[in-house]
This record gives sequence, structure tokens and C-alpha cells, in this order.
Amino acid sequence: MLDAVLLNMRDHGRIVVCGMISQYNRDKAEGVHNLFCLVSKRLVRKGFMVLDHWHLYPQFLEFTIKLIKERKIVYVEDIVEGLENPPSALIGLFKGKNVGKQVVPIARE
Repeated sequence: MLDAVLLNMRDHGRIVVCGMISQYNRDKAEGVHNLFCLVSKRLVRKGFMVLDHWHLYPQFLEFTIKLIKERKIVYVEDIVEGLENPPSALIGLFKGKNVGKQVVPIARE
């Protein structure tokens, strides 16, 4: 995926990196072949952790919940039903088979 992103970046573009679940349990990390684009397009790449900005979480919630209620932000959930299915749902996360947030309901209200 990063290879495709690098090829399509504008000069002086910025790439934010947070999480790489598809890479966590691989025997060998998936390679990136277009790294020279970082130089030729003068890109900036920066990794971060959510905890770096934890102090902003209350503001984020206030802002985001309002947008969700106004349907200006729409989120996608990949729901897998049945208590026998969490293992395959988890494996699907690592293989990139889900779309959106993976959810396995335990009980419905």
C-alpha cells in the first residue's frame, strides 16, 4: 500500500503513519520498493502515537461527536456475528480483509 501512496504523492507532501497491523505478525516484513520517492518528491514522513496527543482527547470527542450526529462524518463497521467467529475476524485484520472498524458483538441491548 505504501508503494502506491509514494508514487501518487505531490512534491513536498506529508505522510502520517500510525499503526501497521498488517505487519505485526509477519515472518518477514513486507517490503517497500518506491522509497526513493521520499527523496525525489521531497516528502516528509512522520510517525506518531495517539498517546502523544492524549491531552487533546476531550476536545476531539466534543468536536467529533457533533460531526457524527450531523452525519458529516460517517464511519464503517465490519460486523462479524457469532462467538465462534472472533478468531477468523482477528486473522482477517492482519490480512487486510476487513473494511472499517472490526466489531464482534457479544450481546445486543
